[in-house]
Amino acid sequence: MSQAIGNTALAYARVWHHVDASEPDCGDYVVVTNARQVKVTGNKAQQLVYRHHTMFPGGLKEIQYKDMMRRKPDEIIRQAVSGMLPKNKLRERRLQRLRIFEDGDMGVFQANILKRWEDGTLPAKS
Repeated sequence: MSQAIGNTALAYARVWHHVDASEPDCGDYVVVTNARQVKVTGNKAQQLVYRHHTMFPGGLKEIQYKDMMRRKPDEIIRQAVSGMLPKNKLRERRLQRLRIFEDGDMGVFQANILKRWEDGTLPAKS
């Protein structure tokens, strides 16, 4: 996964937008590999800051992009995809079905994948 984070996250988020589906949520899993190879464009590597609050007074935590990339590269992709999804009741359920791996080893998910971008079983973007 050597693409820019925004383009990649948008592609992952679009997997769950089934316009022609009878149910709004079809239960598709999205598996992402090689999270350590994600790239950002421009000066975002120095400027990007991830924030979260511990809910204690004065508990705002800020983590720089380079530190987040070293500690939890999967969280970078998870937050990017979360920002691309609609803010409704299905958001958390969809994020639970997002599996992110730091390298190419997927463990038990390797045998369960039906469609891939690499081998051409998914249609090309048009």
